[in-house]
Amino acid sequence: MASQLVESHRAGAEVIKGGEVCKKKSVELLEELGLPKGLFPMDDIEEIGYNRESGFVWMLQKKKSEHTFKKINQTVSYDIEVTAFVEKGKIKKVTGVKFEDLSLVEVYVDESSADKVTIKTNTGLSDTHDAAVFALGE
Repeated sequence: MASQLVESHRAGAEVIKGGEVCKKKSVELLEELGLPKGLFPMDDIEEIGYNRESGFVWMLQKKKSEHTFKKINQTVSYDIEVTAFVEKGKIKKVTGVKFEDLSLVEVYVDESSADKVTIKTNTGLSDTHDAAVFALGE
């Protein structure tokens, strides 16, 4: 069930449905944005939408999921609905992603150092990691 936020951005969006094709599209989108391809390791994505005009992206999955990024020993939970606004090198206004009871609100790659990824939380805290931490399959 898509939220009102998703519904308001559906017009003009590219919408893809179905497991494997959605997973593939999520990886392609991250690659297009210049971000690590393993940032959203969600296996049961049922729908992904991208409104290029507004930069709004959403992913709907069957149930909440968790993934542990082993290189930093960090478990991240992904809600049934994950939304964000995207632009080259940046994901902002993220909803539906949490770690250690903190909500992830922004992820970006510094233009001067594409091998570093910075994540920001709803508390204003941020941390920078090697992009390899978020590589596909990690």
